[in-house]
Amino acid sequence: MRAACPKCGLDLSAEDAGDAPAVFLIFVLGAIAVGIAAWLELSFSPPVWVHVVVLVPVIVGGAIGLLRPMKAGMIALQYRHNLLHSQDQ
Repeated sequence: MRAACPKCGLDLSAEDAGDAPAVFLIFVLGAIAVGIAAWLELSFSPPVWVHVVVLVPVIVGGAIGLLRPMKAGMIALQYRHNLLHSQDQ
């Protein structure tokens, strides 16, 4: 995380997204994975290894691909609601 925005100079040193992006991502990916697993099971009744082969790339790819945008979204929400304050203010 940079200390300031290179375009506008906004001080991002007080940014604290915490665990919120990861928690929201767990909920979203969990719902998607359960939906896919239920659909696979009810439609095709495949063996367990098929669930693993299908769901592991969805979960890992989704986590890697969505964590940065989720963190950026949390920082944007903090900025929009005036929650980014430096320690000296």
